[in-house]
Amino acid sequence: MVQKVAVFRKEHFNAAHRLHNPEWSEERNEEVFGKCNNPSFHGHNYELIVQVTGPLDPKTGYVMDMKVLSAILKESVIDRFDHRNLNLDVEEFKALNPTAENIAIVIYSILRPKIDSGLDLKIRLYETERNFVEYPVQ
Repeated sequence: MVQKVAVFRKEHFNAAHRLHNPEWSEERNEEVFGKCNNPSFHGHNYELIVQVTGPLDPKTGYVMDMKVLSAILKESVIDRFDHRNLNLDVEEFKALNPTAENIAIVIYSILRPKIDSGLDLKIRLYETERNFVEYPVQ
């Protein structure tokens, strides 16, 4: 049996967003999204935890070199999302509501091609201390 180990990298970014469905009336958006529908946007201090799981490399003893993972995260996610308005500044959210769920899926889709396909990838995104999402789930 191949031993698998999970490694984790935690990052932080600040971003603004507005939850809004343009197909709905202002009243319906307010009813569903409440304060998160503020036309002037609002922000979060996001905590991102990326989990990579797989067998150990027999030469290094690593699942993945954490310096490499850190560099991928900085270039691919943090530099793109940190201190940005997700709705206005991040291409993926021009037509996609930037809920925590959608942000996690977008981060996964950005990272998946950059990490060895033989390794499992999971995203955990904290929008607040008490609210977080994970993607994918089995």
